[in-house]
Amino acid sequence: MTMRVALKTSTILLVLLTTAALATALPAGALADTGGSAAPAPAPAATTPPSRAHTGAVATWFGPGFYGKQTACGQTLTPGVIGVANRTLPCGTLVQITYKSHTLTVPVLDRGPYAHHASWDLTAGAAGALGISETVRIGTQVVGKTANTPALGLPPTSPSTALAGGSLAG
Repeated sequence: MTMRVALKTSTILLVLLTTAALATALPAGALADTGGSAAPAPAPAATTPPSRAHTGAVATWFGPGFYGKQTACGQTLTPGVIGVANRTLPCGTLVQITYKSHTLTVPVLDRGPYAHHASWDLTAGAAGALGISETVRIGTQVVGKTANTPALGLPPTSPSTALAGGSLAG
């Protein structure tokens, strides 16, 4: 008889613990679907990487010797491609670059730079949009992520309907 009471107590305790765990694990609004009462589910959060700002980072630019070749992320480099190379950020990461009075948001579409003193390597299109013609110090901030496609980085006037690489402000 004692064994049966202990078994019932264990079963009740297990049911209570499971119910408590489910109540805290269910998203808001999940109980509404089962007849319970709960607030409606909030809209899903955007999957934007945390913002990482870098001030005073050294940037170089690349272009003419690489035109027609593929970037590490799969784009074909042309003079109009707007993007940036970085050693560690994933392909498609959107980076806001600030230089003097210009701000440009570009995708990561290559690995590099290979100049050891630099943290960023701009495409010729991005460097031209910012007025950069030499190695300079820039401000950068990770602002989002986009799909890595072969058309990533194409200028807005490109016939492709894929996401264009850069948006210039300032």
